[in-house]
Amino acid sequence: MQKMAVLLSGSDRTLDNFHDHIQDGSLNTEIKVVVSNVKDVLGLQKAEKYGFPNFHASGNTATNEILKNFEINLICLAGYLKLYEPPPGLEKNVLNIHPALIPSFCGDGFYGMRVHRAVKAKGVMVSGCTVHFADNQYDQGPIVVQKCVPLEYDDTPEEIAAKVFEVECVAFPEAINLVDEKGADFFWRRVENGP
Repeated sequence: MQKMAVLLSGSDRTLDNFHDHIQDGSLNTEIKVVVSNVKDVLGLQKAEKYGFPNFHASGNTATNEILKNFEINLICLAGYLKLYEPPPGLEKNVLNIHPALIPSFCGDGFYGMRVHRAVKAKGVMVSGCTVHFADNQYDQGPIVVQKCVPLEYDDTPEEIAAKVFEVECVAFPEAINLVDEKGADFFWRRVENGP
């Protein structure tokens, strides 16, 4: 079972999704702590409601000081809008979800509706989400799960966002369960030993 910290910056619908999957037994994890880099966000209120220890911390150092007080083996970035540097020993245990199919529409500055507007502007016919391990660059770590959604010619960025979020709700728990089953090193070895 994964012992997880969740880092967020906003309302965090992903935390709701994790909680629902844990409650129905389909997510093999326990949320030990929730940390937000933004004070007084809805995500912290939700964490409080669900009974998760929750804190505000303004940067990596403060966040990692909090995390060292909890027994965790996985950190999930759930709408966390900063480049995160994990504490020693957890460098390869940080999962992120990106609202596009990496390597498209990713990197510094590509998050949230910015991604969906770029997808619309390019006229692509397929989008989706990518759950990947985070490293010291935006959207560069090994991919764990990708889910696709077909797009229509007249989909608005908001409609694209809704379609993508629907598959995010499946992909992130699936990825956590895969990491629990195979271990984080399995995914890092796939790219380190690749062609």
